[in-house]
Amino acid sequence: MQVRAEQRTKFSDELRLIPAWAWVLAGIGFVATHVVFDFVMANDPKAPRLWARILMAFGAGTILGCYLLLIGYINRDAGRRGMSRLAWTLLAVFVPNGLGIVLYFILRQALPSLCQKCGARVQGGYSYCPHCGESLTPQCPHCHHAIHAGDEFCPFCGKRVEAAAEIST
Repeated sequence: MQVRAEQRTKFSDELRLIPAWAWVLAGIGFVATHVVFDFVMANDPKAPRLWARILMAFGAGTILGCYLLLIGYINRDAGRRGMSRLAWTLLAVFVPNGLGIVLYFILRQALPSLCQKCGARVQGGYSYCPHCGESLTPQCPHCHHAIHAGDEFCPFCGKRVEAAAEIST
């Protein structure tokens, strides 16, 4: 039985998913917070000292920049997962206190995959291809429980997985 390797993405791959417009907006937001804290607040007689304003600007700019990058990530990732990009982006922007972003990461669908037999795009979480009926998750050939890629023995029945695959082919 051929066992399919689990799909994992690297953090750098996920960063490449963020669109250029989100990076530009994050940069503008970061610089704008520095302008507000360093120059506009300086005119207030009760303003904190310069070093405190710089630290506050750095913190607020970083938070604003990360928020805008997350909005861009959600926009692209929702489309990649077959979800409504517009609806999830608007939800992430308009639900207050970052709750929309948290909801997206809790409720997002699994990444779609390709069937190894027919090549059809299959929604994440499916066990069988809806086009050709091919099993998408590795199973023990003896007890038909799901197993992990690279397992030599079935954790449910204890029989050798690779030996059964060689016998059945």
